[in-house]
Amino acid sequence: MNEKVILTKQGYADLETKLEELKFVKRPEIVERIKEARAQGDLSENAEYEAARNEQSLIEGQIAEIEAKLKNATIIEDGARSEDGVVTGSKVTVNYPELNRTDKYVIVGTTESGTRDGEYYRISNESPVGKAILYAKAGDEVEVRAPGGVKKAVIVSID
Repeated sequence: MNEKVILTKQGYADLETKLEELKFVKRPEIVERIKEARAQGDLSENAEYEAARNEQSLIEGQIAEIEAKLKNATIIEDGARSEDGVVTGSKVTVNYPELNRTDKYVIVGTTESGTRDGEYYRISNESPVGKAILYAKAGDEVEVRAPGGVKKAVIVSID
């Protein structure tokens, strides 16, 4: 993984915390489980040993993935503002006239999307909505091309 990873300061800190837990809590726990399973004898039919080895593999994969993300991270500011309009890090209010609905979003990288930040949904800059509203300005109408069809959206404000 050598591609740029977009993270907020909090997202970067959260990944560092998760990495610490994996390396210094989960990894030693699994090493101990493997050691205990080995002590039971015949490894060819030892389900506990096999399960522990599989879990170790998953943990090592997660560690490698997080280390790569941190290495390739670009830190963005929450609430970023730009004369170009909506940018990654912006907080945006969007109205969907056809749906009679207004949503609030924070545009983040894919690693941090899918959660809430208070009243704001954290959406990826690569999602259909994220792509559609990037660089739009308050008052602009954009088309969101999603699997469910094309929806009109109006940028109410960049908060």
